[in-house]
Amino acid sequence: MAALVRPARFVVRPLLQVVQAWDRDARRWVRALRRSPVKVVFPSGEVVERKRAPGKQPRKAASEASAEEQREKPPLEESPSHAPSTWEESGLRYDKAYPGDRRLSSVMTIVKSRPFREKQGKILLEGRRLITDALKAGAVPKMFFFSRLEYLKELPVDKLKGVSLIKVKFEDIKDWSDLVTPQGIMGIFAKPDHVKMAYPKTQLQHSLPLSLICDNLRDPGNLGTILRSAAGAGCSKVLLTKGCVDPWEPKVLRAGMGAHFQVPIINNLEWETVPNYLPPDTRVYVADNCGLYAQAQMSNKASDHGWVSNQRLLKFQKYEEEEHVETGASQDWLPDVEVQSYDSDWTEAPAAVVIGGETDGVSLESLQLAESTGGKRLLIPVVPGVDSLNSAMAASILLFEGKRQLRGRAEHLSRDRSYHE
Repeated sequence: MAALVRPARFVVRPLLQVVQAWDRDARRWVRALRRSPVKVVFPSGEVVERKRAPGKQPRKAASEASAEEQREKPPLEESPSHAPSTWEESGLRYDKAYPGDRRLSSVMTIVKSRPFREKQGKILLEGRRLITDALKAGAVPKMFFFSRLEYLKELPVDKLKGVSLIKVKFEDIKDWSDLVTPQGIMGIFAKPDHVKMAYPKTQLQHSLPLSLICDNLRDPGNLGTILRSAAGAGCSKVLLTKGCVDPWEPKVLRAGMGAHFQVPIINNLEWETVPNYLPPDTRVYVADNCGLYAQAQMSNKASDHGWVSNQRLLKFQKYEEEEHVETGASQDWLPDVEVQSYDSDWTEAPAAVVIGGETDGVSLESLQLAESTGGKRLLIPVVPGVDSLNSAMAASILLFEGKRQLRGRAEHLSRDRSYHE
């Protein structure tokens, strides 16, 4: 029985080898059938060439074709190097403020202290629009505080190089801000110099030979509104004498709505130096409602309007009358400046208008300057019983009246030239 089994073992082994070999060859034939032949030879000897599917080429042929296409195609033009146009490309970096950061305390110091602003030569600007106007005009930034990176990315990239960028919490900006709805960005700038500023071209094109002199203006809101009117009317410059509120105070900046970077502003001037900043042959006109004192100098028609009395000039008049009673002669110390209505022609020469504060009115120095230049006192009629006009409102009326007269005179001269030609 054992002898019979042994031969059976020898029969099975070759059979397994044959099956394995056949299975391996079968797999090879299956792979071959899956391939798409280039040519098919039939038993009759006919040869049929098959077209390859689009985009399918032999590896060797494809490599040769790609080489030929590369030789035929012209080389790609390299894009010229350009300056970084985005915030990321410029490689700017910013820091995050830590609790007790001393840099943050400097913000409040600049906001509240005028001596610090004047001594350090720095100002604080808040809001994207005001900061953008300052950057366009050439103001030099020193430091920016922002709560969101998006606010910083809205600013010109080239203006941020070399500037300290500090990310703070919005709650901190809200504590420092004077705005009802803070905009999340504040900047410390070097105090602008009107000589180095680049004012908008449109503003320069519409500039008029008309200057504004602010005398004892102490209300921030009024001064900001006046600066805005001066820019809108096309004033060539604004002069502020000593005693006026600081034009770079946050409340003035907020009321000015960007006017600080549209018209030159020269502040903290002594009256003796004011003529140095005016064009030659400039006539100085004083905005002044002086009531009964004016009625005595104007025609009888003026008394029908009921001019409003300015308290300061009435005090001057009372003092002069008392001197006249006691000594029998007037001291004649009040400058003799003619009075006229604001809508009468008064812009024959380069003109400057003086606007006084609501509390103290115009100063004697302004009247003396008006007298020395041949200027006049301009009166705005109001209804009897009304105390006085707001300084900002009076300035707007006179500046736009001056603009109307100057434009009318320019059109008249243009018509005369065309007629003679």
